[in-house]
Amino acid sequence: MRTQVRVLAGLLLTASLALAGCSESGGDSKSSYADAPSAAPGAGGGAAEDGKSARRAPRLAPSVIRTASLEVEVRDVPGALAKARQVTEDAGGYVGEESTDRDDDGGERTRVVLRVPSERYAEVLGSLQGTGKLLRRTARAQDVTDQVVDVDSRVKSQRASVARVRELMDRADKLTDVVALEGELSSREADLEALLAQQASLKDRTGLATITLSLAGKGAQPGAGSDTPGFLDALSGGWHAFLTMLRWIALVVGAVLPFAALLALLVFLWRRVVRPRLPRRPAPAPVSGSLPQARPVPEGGAPVSGEHK
Repeated sequence: MRTQVRVLAGLLLTASLALAGCSESGGDSKSSYADAPSAAPGAGGGAAEDGKSARRAPRLAPSVIRTASLEVEVRDVPGALAKARQVTEDAGGYVGEESTDRDDDGGERTRVVLRVPSERYAEVLGSLQGTGKLLRRTARAQDVTDQVVDVDSRVKSQRASVARVRELMDRADKLTDVVALEGELSSREADLEALLAQQASLKDRTGLATITLSLAGKGAQPGAGSDTPGFLDALSGGWHAFLTMLRWIALVVGAVLPFAALLALLVFLWRRVVRPRLPRRPAPAPVSGSLPQARPVPEGGAPVSGEHK
């Protein structure tokens, strides 16, 4: 009985020792996995640094030129125009161009060009559409990010080039060097001004969206009168065509007149100066005596005398 108890105790002691060893080995494996990145800094550090540099790389904001065209039918054209102006001014924009006319039936039409900040473009467009019955809408977005980046880079390089030429001018001692550098400086400054103008134009077109709004009263649509021309339109077109023809005739006459004057001068010199001085050919001498005349043939085909047998 005691022997069985001792054997059972030994088995329990062996099993406990085995379980303790397994738990220690599991903990070591976890710690080894946890310490793996620190144990090999050269392997994982490069990837981590690449990821950080990729996250730190600047992302350029897109530069987009936005344009839209709206044709809206309204009951009160002046009231709708006043509302469009108010919406544009509230958004921080302005009215660029405006024209108003009436058709033969008395319908009023107004065309206005609005410039609004690009960030308020969608909001203003929605407000303008709600002024009346939308007849037509067109919108366009042109991405010019590459062009903006290129122009900015060229402006920066050109400014540095102008600065280098000015430094050389400050150090130049000879008059010839100064004159040559002044010419080079003028050329580079002209190129810089052209680039700055292009940069300003791109900034204006990308910073402000352009919306062309056409407002037409009830019964009158934008551009309807030009689709069905009347007698006065035909008369006006014919008169303009006649004036254009006269203008072209005058241009042709003006272009040919110098050559005609030169030709007339050459003919005058030939007849008055050159031709009288040329040696004249002698007149042909008259032939002496009279030429024999042919005998007349008698009527009826009778033979001439002297031929009878």
